[in-house]
Amino acid sequence: MRSFVHFIPIATSIFAIWFGFVLMRRYRTKGGLHHLWWAIGVFAYAAGTITESLTTLLGWHEPLFRAWYISGALLGGFPLAQGTVYLLFSRKTADRLTALVLSVVAVAATCVLLTPIDMTLVEPYRLSGRVIEWQWVRAFSPFINLYAVTFLIGGAIYSALKYRKIPEMRNRTVGNWFIAIGAILPGIGGTATRMGHVEVLYVTELVGIVLIYIGFRFATSTSPVADASVESQVTSDEVPAYI
Repeated sequence: MRSFVHFIPIATSIFAIWFGFVLMRRYRTKGGLHHLWWAIGVFAYAAGTITESLTTLLGWHEPLFRAWYISGALLGGFPLAQGTVYLLFSRKTADRLTALVLSVVAVAATCVLLTPIDMTLVEPYRLSGRVIEWQWVRAFSPFINLYAVTFLIGGAIYSALKYRKIPEMRNRTVGNWFIAIGAILPGIGGTATRMGHVEVLYVTELVGIVLIYIGFRFATSTSPVADASVESQVTSDEVPAYI
């Protein structure tokens, strides 16, 4: 049985795609691999909610389920976190971490594509990882999500705490708190999904991406005057943010 909540991913998908293009435009104008990774991350976010939208509209289909699991449970916040990694660490270290995590994602995705599906557990319009027969495959996602939490949420909190010492950068402090909270919400929804409540995920995904966007707007609204006044105090590679 479909309810209003099951249609929420449609709105989330439209918003995330638009936001992804906003970030791509920033990458083209500002450069920096961190901007590119953040754009990829938002598009990956959209890919996951698109599979949810199609499941609501068309019903459960095996290719959609496998795409949903890979884009959501495995990719999740990894690309967004990788943007922070490229901002925090040297290019060499960031490249190594990228290779490491992408290798894990590739192995996990292969397992998701190969695992049999228990069709007796399939629900017409609901997505759940419990239909996977190789339940051990689900052990990959906590590792990847822990990586995302460490760098995406941790990076935003670090930025907020660093910028709070500089009055002229209050917008970036506020922005990074929005980003941190927005990044936490889909994780809460993902935990609820593992417990069989996928509808919670649909709500937290929408609220989460909207909060991240608000944070992005706050973090990029600092005036050039303020930037100049604190240039000697804070450099972009010291403080990760959507800037």
